[in-house]
Amino acid sequence: MHFALYGLAMSLTNSNNPIGVFDLGVGGLSVLRATREQMPEESVIYFGDQGHVPYGPRPMKQIQNFSEGITRFLLEQDAKIIVVACNTASAA
Repeated sequence: MHFALYGLAMSLTNSNNPIGVFDLGVGGLSVLRATREQMPEESVIYFGDQGHVPYGPRPMKQIQNFSEGITRFLLEQDAKIIVVACNTASAA
C-alpha cells in the first residue's frame, strides 16, 4: 500500500480539496491512518457508515445505493478523490 499511496500523493499535491475515505465502520481507519502518515499535508474526510452495518447480507443494489449516496456526500464536500475502504462496497 505504501507505493500506491505515494503515487497518489504525487498526483494530488496541487489541490487543496480533501481526500474522501469511506467504509462501513472502523476497518477503513487503517487506510485513513496510512493516508495521514504518507500524506500529512492532506486534509481527509472519513465517512464510517455505522447506520447500515452490516453490509454483507444486504442486496447488492442496496449496497450500491448506500455507496452512491456516500460518494455524492463526499463530492459535495469537494473531495478531490474518493477512497472506498470497504471490500463489500468495492465488490458491489
